[in-house]
Amino acid sequence: MNTLKRILTLLLVLAMLTAALCGCKGGKSGKAEKNELTVGIAQDLDDSLDPHKMTAAGTREILFNVFEGLVKPDENGNLIPAVASAYTIADTGDTFTFTLRDGVKFHNGATVTVKDVVYSIERVAGKDSEKPLIAQFSAIESVEATDDKTVVIKTKEPYLEFLSYLTAAIIPDGSNPADGLVGTGPFRFVSRKAQENIVLERFADYWGTPAHLEKVTFKIIENANVLVTSLKSGAIDLCAHLTATQAKELGKDFTVAEGSMNLVQAMYLNNAYGPLTDARVRQALCWAVDRQSILALVNDGMGSVLGSSMYPAFGKYYNDLSGYYTQDTEKAKALLAEAGYENGFDLVITVPGNYQIHVDTAQVIAEQLKAIGVKCTIQTVEWSAWLENVYKNRDYQATVVGFDTSAAMTAQSLLARFQSESGKNVCNFQSAAYDAVYAKALAETTEAAQIEDYKECQRILAEEAAAVYVQDPCDLVGMRSDLTGYTFYPIYVMDLSRVYFTK
Repeated sequence: MNTLKRILTLLLVLAMLTAALCGCKGGKSGKAEKNELTVGIAQDLDDSLDPHKMTAAGTREILFNVFEGLVKPDENGNLIPAVASAYTIADTGDTFTFTLRDGVKFHNGATVTVKDVVYSIERVAGKDSEKPLIAQFSAIESVEATDDKTVVIKTKEPYLEFLSYLTAAIIPDGSNPADGLVGTGPFRFVSRKAQENIVLERFADYWGTPAHLEKVTFKIIENANVLVTSLKSGAIDLCAHLTATQAKELGKDFTVAEGSMNLVQAMYLNNAYGPLTDARVRQALCWAVDRQSILALVNDGMGSVLGSSMYPAFGKYYNDLSGYYTQDTEKAKALLAEAGYENGFDLVITVPGNYQIHVDTAQVIAEQLKAIGVKCTIQTVEWSAWLENVYKNRDYQATVVGFDTSAAMTAQSLLARFQSESGKNVCNFQSAAYDAVYAKALAETTEAAQIEDYKECQRILAEEAAAVYVQDPCDLVGMRSDLTGYTFYPIYVMDLSRVYFTK
């Protein structure tokens, strides 16, 4: 009898141990059976959840799953109909006519109407506020529903790129996102616990191809090392924006997908701060940096070296200035001496600590700048502090981050922030030459002329060293081996509607 008890006890212990191991290995758990996904993200949605007011890239990449505009981007960089089923642009470049798609539902069950579209566009244009919620919507002259299926938007002047901004979310007539997030996307917003998680669920009445997953939980883990540990332990199933070092920590039970992060990563400089007011000093910093070494040390050589505020995915608009500055320490020292800083100066680089790639890049840059006498102190801060102090108040000297296109597939979105009067001009960059060419680009009536203007804008940013441009980083996405369908876009979004479990 005692022998039988010992055998039964041993079998029970073995069964429990096997279950525990299966539950931990590679993150495999009952999530696949439940069709639920947990995604690790490095920051909370600290800015507005209002789709017309959000500014942070991390917020946009999540809400991409919840909201849609009249058009939306696809994975090839094309703008395709969304809430609208079709559109036309007048030859004059100032009239955009949209036909609404039949049967598009909001997450509250209501059918989208022309009233919803007119309300949404007018809200973004600033009808009920002091200024437009998205600056480019100040170009609108009128928004009119000509019948129950058609909306016509007219701009004050020809505006070839305005279509790209009509990815702005369509929300219910008279609604306020502060009272609840209601969109038309493949997932509906369920809940948010600050500093903990954001929960989405599949929207059963989505007009397009429905999402595979029933539920997605975004788990906020601001410590970069804990993110990887959480993936390995099974606490999360997927994590984007890993560094090469982090990706190497994952074993055979994980898949690492590689794409482009579609960011302009740079050491952005406060052009209104002390030594950095002098273009020669900014140019010296550019000459002192070896970008290829940064790529090699930070991401095993993966990514694309950049020389201005544009990345290669923009194709025809991209001006390849990656060779404008190549490391030349002596030239950098000479420029500093000419500017009166022959002994160098001190520089504080403020970096959001939840993005390891920016921290690593800042460390390499700081080491390289020692060679020209610039003594750097790296100050890591929480994301919310970075948004408040650096982005909003511009209280900083230098910062390493990446800027994206604000979900609009347009070159303008990467260049607008350097306009002298732009509210997003975090660099405090002031250039009459730049302002003139940028204004000229907006007024062009042919695409060819506009492309040349935008390329000239990029050249001016490089020449006047608005920032120390570094790279468009590679984007490494770590996920359970039984997940597939992750799709990279030429803008900074995370489309989870295509992701699914294979087992």
